[in-house]
Amino acid sequence: MGVRGFLDHPSPLAIAHRGGGEDLPENTMPAFEAAVALGFRYLETDAHLSSDGVVFSFHDEILDRVTDRTGVVSAVTSSFIEGADAAHRFSPDGKSFPLRGTGIRVPTMEEVLSRWPDVFVNIDTKSDAVVKPLVDLVRGVGAMDRVCIGSYRDGRLRRVRRLAGGRVCTSMGQAAIAAAWVASRIGRMPRLRADCVQVPVRAGNVVVLDRRFVAAAHRAGLPVHVWTIDDRAEMGRLLDLGKWASGDYKISSPIQDPDLLEELARSKSNRMPNSGDED
Repeated sequence: MGVRGFLDHPSPLAIAHRGGGEDLPENTMPAFEAAVALGFRYLETDAHLSSDGVVFSFHDEILDRVTDRTGVVSAVTSSFIEGADAAHRFSPDGKSFPLRGTGIRVPTMEEVLSRWPDVFVNIDTKSDAVVKPLVDLVRGVGAMDRVCIGSYRDGRLRRVRRLAGGRVCTSMGQAAIAAAWVASRIGRMPRLRADCVQVPVRAGNVVVLDRRFVAAAHRAGLPVHVWTIDDRAEMGRLLDLGKWASGDYKISSPIQDPDLLEELARSKSNRMPNSGDED
């Protein structure tokens, strides 16, 4: 099998986590637009399903934390969700709410995927119910080659692969990552039908991302995406860790400060694509 379209790009990949940055409400079109305007071709978001079967780009199970409405996403209609103010609780300084009432909504996944046909989207499935509608949507808008679907739940990812006929990029679930980490202690890493591994630096007291893990992933042909990194020194350390495994192998990072990884990567002569670059 050839390299997935989602992964067939120069690295390190700067993936704008929920749109990136802290200047705009997470998982909203203005946040995604700002990341794309900076030149980033990779976005990260989450998928939830409304009670009437619409896939939304939204992280939480409930609306309460970021909107002016309350309720479980899966228990309310799409019109109820679309009527919510997605900027209601957004406060850059912890005191004021400058974007309340400005019309910022919770976007549907179809809006996100259709708005920028040349942008790649990493999607975390947040429920079992959203899996089939999400796969159907990705297929329907012709985005199979430019998404990567992830989940903590291994069963969800098995279902994604089955429903997509193996045509979409997927990462590893929690159990698969645990098995991959154990195998990496002896220099191996089973692919387990995944196309990449997306991991934190640490899980509790366990250091997940170390030289043995990166080297084993490289030998298995699995790119490593590490989340969520905002610290400059940590980014530099991880870029160097990727270099250790291979001269041309880098670690990708979903980040909330998109320009930081670009700046650091350029300073290390690892050229990042931007809006003025040729493909």
